Amino acid sequence: MKKPAELRQYLLNSVKALAANPEKLQIFIDSGNLQARLQGNLNFEYQYTLNLIITDFAVHTDLVLVPLLAWLKHHQPDLPDNAVTFEADVIDHQRIDLSITLPLTERVLVKQDDNGNYQTEHLPEPTPEYNLPAPALFLQLVANDELLTPGISNGDK
Repeated sequence: MKKPAELRQYLLNSVKALAANPEKLQIFIDSGNLQARLQGNLNFEYQYTLNLIITDFAVHTDLVLVPLLAWLKHHQPDLPDNAVTFEADVIDHQRIDLSITLPLTERVLVKQDDNGNYQTEHLPEPTPEYNLPAPALFLQLVANDELLTPGISNGDK
């Protein structure tokens, strides 16, 4: 599974409070299963519930939730409404322990080489039309040979 590590790194890069204290961010996979047909190939899909726990968090929750939503928009765009849930334990007037739960999937293509060895490839998420850049912007980026990398401004207080 690749998404837990990718999400962790994205949040550490996006949230100053977590970058300064990465030990406060814990990630668990509470439950998961493999969706596989086992007919003709070994391709499968990971389906699991990811639990992000941020301990002793002393900044506004928006500073975590906005980067999380930005990451989900590109790495899990097919989430149903109300899929992301959370719980918070209030420690005092300034700090909370925050638990965020979200369902994730990862499609894996399995190939066998001429020697009989299996190789896996984690497939990217399909990009829905609403996540594509405006046509004029896309043509400008292609003409300038620029990468499409969404940025997020972190307004930590």
